[in-house]
Amino acid sequence: MFKKVLVANRGEIALRVIRACKELGIQTVAIHSEADAASVHVRTADEHVCVGPAESALSYRNIPNVLSAAEITGADAIHPGYGFLAENAHFAEVCESIGVKFIGPTSENIAMMGDKAKARELMIRRGIPVLPGSPGELRSESDALEAARKIGFPVIIKASAGGGGRGMRVVNKEEELVRAFQTAQAEAKSTFGNEGVYLERYFLEPRHIEVQILADERGRVVFLGERDCSIQRRYQKLVEETPSPAVDDRLRREMGRVAVEAIKAAHYRNAGTVEFLLDKDQNFYFMEVNARIQVEHPVTEMVTGIDLIKEQIRIAAGLPLAFRQQDIKLSGHSFECRINAEDPEKFTPCPGPIFRYHPPGGIGVRVDSAMEANSIVVPHYDSLIAKLITHGQDREEAMARMRRALGEFVIEGIKTTIPLHRRIFSDAEFQKGRVSTSYLERFLANHPVNPAP
Repeated sequence: MFKKVLVANRGEIALRVIRACKELGIQTVAIHSEADAASVHVRTADEHVCVGPAESALSYRNIPNVLSAAEITGADAIHPGYGFLAENAHFAEVCESIGVKFIGPTSENIAMMGDKAKARELMIRRGIPVLPGSPGELRSESDALEAARKIGFPVIIKASAGGGGRGMRVVNKEEELVRAFQTAQAEAKSTFGNEGVYLERYFLEPRHIEVQILADERGRVVFLGERDCSIQRRYQKLVEETPSPAVDDRLRREMGRVAVEAIKAAHYRNAGTVEFLLDKDQNFYFMEVNARIQVEHPVTEMVTGIDLIKEQIRIAAGLPLAFRQQDIKLSGHSFECRINAEDPEKFTPCPGPIFRYHPPGGIGVRVDSAMEANSIVVPHYDSLIAKLITHGQDREEAMARMRRALGEFVIEGIKTTIPLHRRIFSDAEFQKGRVSTSYLERFLANHPVNPAP
């Protein structure tokens, strides 16, 4: 087992990793920017190192500075969390070359899964169902037009190196394609340094279903159920739940089998998520593999009782999975609400000081956060400030606990998305499980905060 782990992240995920390490008896090193010097994750770690100014490119994403912090503190492993360097194949490769274990997939895994077009090609070769689309990257507008005519409109343009909804454009008719193609290419190049894009059929009212997997260094792979991540705004997830109300036992087994096959096809290691699109006829299609721990991993932990961060660390240390597929049992139901420092009406960031912070508690309630009273939400990073997770014996109990917990959660000084979550969990369509990736857009249109008189 590792002696000392450097946590190359901030906020709630950094604190989450530090806590897991402490339970495993591992010393921890927190890195931080100048803006985060007084943060909770810094105070909780055994050691801490400032790696640069507030801008993430000069601190949390500054590879030489992060590796220097590992060297001077004697860390023998680095956990990247999610975001920042978590899916940076070069960073993982450099860690491997200097003998510092990267707690995550291999650099080859990250590079392969990071290229969405190549990952899609691999799945096609293995007979895994993928969305109808172009066979690979598109080089020109004429190639895009030809592919779109074969696929049929509407289509969605996706960045090959994309993530988080960047470099994606929905095109409903042929005359819109050239402009959308050029815009997606430009955004992909500016965001990811790679202008490669490809096309897929765009389905109306689908569900976004993802399967959590763990794969050890010896090639054993298991799946831990699915998560329904359909409630999104501009491809950013807001609410997640497990199990999905649209997935029965038969479909769960089949999606799990395909997810395991996809992971084995890529010779993937550590934790990852295989993402699928589920249509109204219960057909599912591979979209991508996220080569990291996901923001929404707590809901899986709540229904399986498995600590995914600890499993990541154990796998990276060369230990085999301590359980087999038949040992994994799903118990009850779990929801997660992402609490962002945003205006819940305009979805604009709302940084600033928190004057009062009172998280909810009680049976079946978990809060993953690094906030407290007098914390300052700085404007330099993602607006996620807390994850509120509930668990119940069934979906109704988990929902009731979420409504109760959202009512208890007090954050004063800044605006947050808590009011929006309260409205969603009071919505009859949501309570019946009638959601899709277009649910939130429809909900906001039908339930304006300040309806016209």
